[in-house]
Amino acid sequence: MKKLTITAIAAAISLAFSAAAMANTMTRSEYKAAKENIKSEYMSAKAACDPFVANAKDICLVEAKGKENVAMAELAQKNHPGRKAHYDVRIVIADSEYAAAKEKCDDMAGNAKDVCVKEAKAAYVAAKADAMTQRKTSAANKTAKDKTTSARVEAHKEIVDARQDAAAEKNGADYKVAIEKCDALAGSAKDGCVHNAKVHYGKS
Repeated sequence: MKKLTITAIAAAISLAFSAAAMANTMTRSEYKAAKENIKSEYMSAKAACDPFVANAKDICLVEAKGKENVAMAELAQKNHPGRKAHYDVRIVIADSEYAAAKEKCDDMAGNAKDVCVKEAKAAYVAAKADAMTQRKTSAANKTAKDKTTSARVEAHKEIVDARQDAAAEKNGADYKVAIEKCDALAGSAKDGCVHNAKVHYGKS
């Protein structure tokens, strides 16, 4: 089966999981039933991977498990909304996308595979950094509304620090991708590539 089929199956699975997770705060029995429904959808998704072979099957299985994990996290957020629950969902999404992206890199070899892995990691770092920034910003904004002027100043500083930390993490991950790409070159071309990467990302 071709990659287009994998994408179509993944999209269908995603829609099914989303429907299973779209519930408001619920009773214990309702929550349990929703969880069982998500597990059932995962088993169906897993079975749908059986026609695939080799890495195509591995990708399908990883994507199916990732969608189950996301659906479970979204269900938990629906049942107990809050900043932490929202953050947890974003992290689970990042974890799932990273796992799938790494698996897809196994179709490659040599420097192309190394670059693919580094790019997957950079996207993962960015997603986690953004999630943490949003969580810290949300908490700081709440503090700014509830507290004194000095507390609001401190909250603003926390937001700025969070954004700077996220930018630094993303910059570091993107730099590793750039350096990995330089490994495909040799001699002066490679030296120039490394130099340009260091200048661009502010590395000494």
